[in-house]
Amino acid sequence: MRYFLETSYKGTAYSGFQVQQNANTIQAEIEKALSVYFKQSFALTGSSRTDTGVHALQNYFHFNVKQPLIDNKISRISEPSKISSPARDSWEAVYHLNAILPRDIVIKRIFSVEDNAHCRFDAVSREYSYFIYQKKDPFLEDRAFYFPYKIDVDLLQQCAKTILLYSDFTSFSKRNTQVHNFICDIQKSEWTSEKNMLIYSVRSNRFLRGMVKALVATMLRAGTQRISVDDFENIIKNRDCAKADFSVPSHGLFLVRVEYNSKLLSGTD
Repeated sequence: MRYFLETSYKGTAYSGFQVQQNANTIQAEIEKALSVYFKQSFALTGSSRTDTGVHALQNYFHFNVKQPLIDNKISRISEPSKISSPARDSWEAVYHLNAILPRDIVIKRIFSVEDNAHCRFDAVSREYSYFIYQKKDPFLEDRAFYFPYKIDVDLLQQCAKTILLYSDFTSFSKRNTQVHNFICDIQKSEWTSEKNMLIYSVRSNRFLRGMVKALVATMLRAGTQRISVDDFENIIKNRDCAKADFSVPSHGLFLVRVEYNSKLLSGTD
């Protein structure tokens, strides 16, 4: 059987999403919590990788097991111990897994899916937001980028609209990547202001390694008039990552949403 697991996390203390040797990751913590609670080992597949220090309001894993773990049809009751089914109530499982996990990782739900459902390949789109604040605020320092310089927001918006005209984002991918295809279908690219913050939101079918941070950092160069909007467009056209800027910090970046066909996410918790 295959299950999807929806999660949210603050990435400050972790070396990214995907499990790796000699580093603590979101995947490693969730696999450990699952093994403690269900008393078996798990190998998770992630829907969208996030780098060191990047946060997520929504992300997904999927995993396979031989026997049912969760019975989505069991009603929520106040005393989980009275459940007679060999499968756990999903509410009970989520509650206890969150008690095991660190405070900066949350499981929102676990639900069964078709055996061929894939949390990465079946995702229709991913949406990221990058948060910038310009007045010192101690409550934002680990969740947004402090940038106390004059910014021409109109120039930022012009750059964001320019992004929608292109599909090859080789210039905004780090060199040490395993992908050979740099084509992305950008469906949304815009800057907004909210609660004294500047927010860049971008939605695409896929993203390249370091891409959102590179887009933001390079647009900020235009917004502070170090380069022109035409220069920004030429950076896209040149397909050379040496021309782009990758220097904004990770802690301002959030994976906001991973979208699927509504039928795939019809599982209930």
